[in-house]
Amino acid sequence: MTKTSTAPVLSARALNRATLDRQLLLRRAALSATEAIEHLVGLQAQNVKPPYYALAARLEGFDPEELSAAMGERAVVRIVTMRSTIHTHTADDCLILRPLVQAARERELHGFRKGLVGVDLDRLAAISRELVEAEPRTMKQLREALLAEWPDADPLALSVAARCRLPLVQVTPRGMWGRSGQVALTTAEHWLGRPAAPVPAPDDTVLRYLAAFGPASVKDMQTWAGLTRLREAFERLRPRLLTFRDENGVELFDVPDSPRPDPGTPAPPRLLPEFDNLLLSHADRSRVVPAAYKGRSWQGNQAYRTLLVDGFLRGVWQLEESRDGAVLTVQPFDPLTRRERDDVVAEAERMLSVLSSAASYDIRFGTVVRA
Repeated sequence: MTKTSTAPVLSARALNRATLDRQLLLRRAALSATEAIEHLVGLQAQNVKPPYYALAARLEGFDPEELSAAMGERAVVRIVTMRSTIHTHTADDCLILRPLVQAARERELHGFRKGLVGVDLDRLAAISRELVEAEPRTMKQLREALLAEWPDADPLALSVAARCRLPLVQVTPRGMWGRSGQVALTTAEHWLGRPAAPVPAPDDTVLRYLAAFGPASVKDMQTWAGLTRLREAFERLRPRLLTFRDENGVELFDVPDSPRPDPGTPAPPRLLPEFDNLLLSHADRSRVVPAAYKGRSWQGNQAYRTLLVDGFLRGVWQLEESRDGAVLTVQPFDPLTRRERDDVVAEAERMLSVLSSAASYDIRFGTVVRA
């Protein structure tokens, strides 16, 4: 009998409650925005608003100006890291996590090699660094400057190469609440005034991932990070970790002192932004997404804002704001009970009181959206 076969089994509901607790979604935490971003190992941030909605769902007393101030002070930055997507990270994590995933970012260039024939990528990186450190540049400005050097290259491939080879951060006011401008870029080292860390072993990040998303499998973390071959790091850490199985027999790892609440622990409703890491950071998302609703939070490349009820995906929502007021519409995937609707309304009112500047707002329930 293998060690895996004798490990305790955790149900989908047990995994749900453990992950929600670590994601600060069972109860709001009394943390600063920067502390929460550090604990969560970053927030997905393809768009400007999602980090603010993510923190409003997780923190007690959150004020969007707090995150804006942290960005203005360069304690928090926006940069491409995990899964080749923009994340909001603390300055320290930016300088650790980007080197960790750098090799994966450079492998992306294999898909653009036809458009980079004759391009010296080291020289491209050096030119790009000189340009953006002299003055933050938009991607259009950077692309035009690189085309002057390599006029026969594919313009998109040149800009992708610059983004992959260099740790480019989006400078403020991009990302600031109510003041976001166009994307202008410089290097993380220049913006933060200190060098990046040497390429780290993944071990510390494995422990942090488990503390924020666990219990989890090797494949789960690889999905979150966009990396491969992490089994070796898990095996090095095995003596320090607990092991479990999910209901399909997959081995799960966990840090011993992380919470694993009773599966019956109540989970209040939460309104999450598009691309929230809760729904993107496991190979097996059944701990949050019921089988009946798999794929329902996406359409093509578009992700919807999602509704959690009793800890699981139960619908999507949208917000329309104008001078006359705000209208938040919830579209459940199945009928909600009267109590569930009341709780969702209370959560929506709380979120709007924090993040909406509208003088008035209306919360509506749309038609049940069935598959």
